[in-house]
Amino acid sequence: MDYETTDADSFGKHLTGLGVNLLVRDLPARATFLSEVFDMKVFQPTEDFAILTYRDSVFQLHSDGTYHAHPLPSLLPEAGARGGGIELRLYGCDPDEAVARASARGAVILQAPMDKPHGLREAFILDADGYAWVPSNALA
Repeated sequence: MDYETTDADSFGKHLTGLGVNLLVRDLPARATFLSEVFDMKVFQPTEDFAILTYRDSVFQLHSDGTYHAHPLPSLLPEAGARGGGIELRLYGCDPDEAVARASARGAVILQAPMDKPHGLREAFILDADGYAWVPSNALA
């Protein structure tokens, strides 16, 4: 599928499996952050919507305003972390490089890169909406 030119109807019909959609306060800023820190590809970005890919995975960003008639925003905190308890894991993403790029952009580094007993080197990075991104690579 060509994510740059697909229309909403075709995109929706193409989706299968587990889908991820993140509600964000400032969509252009979040899309830029994800692109620059994690090398994600961003397609059709607007103030309200974007398609993003990381390797073979596709997900969506929506601005809060697009959910004005939906009950979900009533559960969101006015400030602070939105994604408490959720880790968005990016396998094959160098945690040291991601932390360096995120730090340069003022992101919160919740946990610096470290080797873990489960065979991964990983870090925890919070974006401005409080979502925890976990870049990780397998240990040699």
